[in-house]
Amino acid sequence: MKHWIKLLAALVVSAAFVSIVAAFAFANGTKTSGTTVAIAKSRLGRILVDSKGITLYDFVKDKRGASSCYGACAALWPPLITKGKPHAGHGVRASLLGTTKRKDGKLEVTYNGHPLYYFVSDRKPGQTTGQGVNQFGGPWWVLSPAGKEIHRG
Repeated sequence: MKHWIKLLAALVVSAAFVSIVAAFAFANGTKTSGTTVAIAKSRLGRILVDSKGITLYDFVKDKRGASSCYGACAALWPPLITKGKPHAGHGVRASLLGTTKRKDGKLEVTYNGHPLYYFVSDRKPGQTTGQGVNQFGGPWWVLSPAGKEIHRG
C-alpha cells in the first residue's frame, strides 16, 4: 500500500511540474527575437494573430501607443513581447508594425499604434473568446489587417 501512495504522490508532483512548465512556456513563448504577426481567417473576418495562429487583441483603454495593462490585467491579457523588430507575416502591413516600451523595459508589439495582447483563454488557432470582453476598464477587440478594431462577435 505504501508503494502505491508514493507512486500517486510522484504522479501528482509530476503533473504539477508539467503544468508549471506549460504555463512558463506559454508566457515565454512570445519573447523570441523578432516576433511575427500575421493575418488569419476567423468567424469575425480576417484578424491579427501570432506566428502560431493565436488571436491578438487591442485594449481600448491604451492611449498614444502605450500599454495600460499591468499586474492582474497582464496576467489575463499577456502582452505580445518581442526582443527584436517585429516581422510582418502573411497579410500584415509592415509599415503598421512597431513596438512600445513597457514599464519593465520589455518591448510590446504594436499594430497601427495599438499594443497587442493575448487572452489567456485562447489556446488554439481560431479561438476568439476575448472578443468584446469588458475587463480592467474597457473592452478588448480583435484587429483587422488595416489595424482597426472589429466590434462584432
